[in-house]
Amino acid sequence: MTEIADLSAVALAAEIAARRISPVEAVEAVLQRIEERAELNAFVTVSAERARIEAQAAEAAVRRGDDVGPLHGVPFSVKDLVNTAGVRTTQGSKIFEQFVPPEDAVSVARARAAGGIMIGKTTTPEFGHKPEATSPVSGRTLHPTHPDRTPGASSSGSAVAVAAGMGPLSIGSDGGGSIRIPAACCGIVGLKATLGMIPHLQLPDLFGANSYVGPMARDVADTALFFKAMAGFDRMDPYGQAVLPPEPRISELRGLRVGWLPHGGAQVDPEVAAATRAAVEAMAAEGAEVEEIDLDFKGMEESFLTVLRAGLSTRVGPYLAQYGNALDSTLLVRINEGARLDANQLSAASYERTRFFRLLQQALDRFDVIVSPVLTAPAIPIALDTAGEVEVAGNRGTIRGAWYPFTYPLNLTGHPAISMPCGHSAEGLPIGLQIMGGWYADRMILDVAGLVEALLRG
Repeated sequence: MTEIADLSAVALAAEIAARRISPVEAVEAVLQRIEERAELNAFVTVSAERARIEAQAAEAAVRRGDDVGPLHGVPFSVKDLVNTAGVRTTQGSKIFEQFVPPEDAVSVARARAAGGIMIGKTTTPEFGHKPEATSPVSGRTLHPTHPDRTPGASSSGSAVAVAAGMGPLSIGSDGGGSIRIPAACCGIVGLKATLGMIPHLQLPDLFGANSYVGPMARDVADTALFFKAMAGFDRMDPYGQAVLPPEPRISELRGLRVGWLPHGGAQVDPEVAAATRAAVEAMAAEGAEVEEIDLDFKGMEESFLTVLRAGLSTRVGPYLAQYGNALDSTLLVRINEGARLDANQLSAASYERTRFFRLLQQALDRFDVIVSPVLTAPAIPIALDTAGEVEVAGNRGTIRGAWYPFTYPLNLTGHPAISMPCGHSAEGLPIGLQIMGGWYADRMILDVAGLVEALLRG
């Protein structure tokens, strides 16, 4: 059972198709691992009986010789911000603690249509509003290997579950780095796709969307498999109406034009700087054409915060009278900050979003991909107060500007980006590399990440 829980999704799907492992065995192995690692608190809801019933049906389909999907019998989990039919979706909040959606989100429906078996909902901070792995509903989620460090947020439980073998795949969401940050902290892979590539129809503002759903897995091949199952436009998504341009694909690093962004306007920890630079140098040794660039990613923080605060205030503010005492204290601060914003400030943030989109597009005229660290430092101490100013990598400031300046600008611009492991610190903490590309270049950056992964593994 332990060996089954540690198999990749690609390997597990192949074993199930070949009838060497049954879907029932796969689900039982994952449920056993969830029980064994309960101290990590990665799940807010485990759908054990439902998963067992679906596994039995999946096993019967294999025995009959039915045509099956690419994820047939493979267990996956879903972040508790993403709707799941018949299984509660709490948003990490007492407001929705007992809410059971009537239908699956598009990403979940597609994963299930591909044969995947949902095993439960993973923990998240309330409405995904903060970079700390705690919520009023689920309490604290722990790092899978370093309990004194944060696992990252807000797809905290998803990253921990995948890293600890509680299912090879998870659907996370990313509103400012919430897939990529915990992926980097926990040493797994996470993709924030192009805006609209994986529909996220729960958002109250689809036209100004800056939150994305996406795949999280232990390696690039599994991430690509899961992305393929979930990707595809939807007529109810305003960004899903276009005809996709020809998709660029990469089979080798030779000739790849790489913009290397080592700082992004922030201070970077020496170990992170060394590991990410070594990865880029390895790409250059394989023939990639690397040029160091300087773009002020950190400078987008105020515009991002304006959008975040305004959205939380409008969305959650109406619940304050009834639930104010039950909400996370940091969420209350964000709501009140948003209530003080005016229309001019929100418009200015939108203008800045457009300016930075154009800047990135100009850079991507020269480069196929832009590569950076995911975080300025490895997973920070769990006791660090992320609500005020913090010191990270010698830089004192807000947690966003000091620790993850490389992630949130891409939520505003819609560009795809992947987080992948590229080494460890002296303490054994994972270090993440971010690869970003142009709109609709999702499969291309997955190709590049796969080549880099193989290169770094030797």
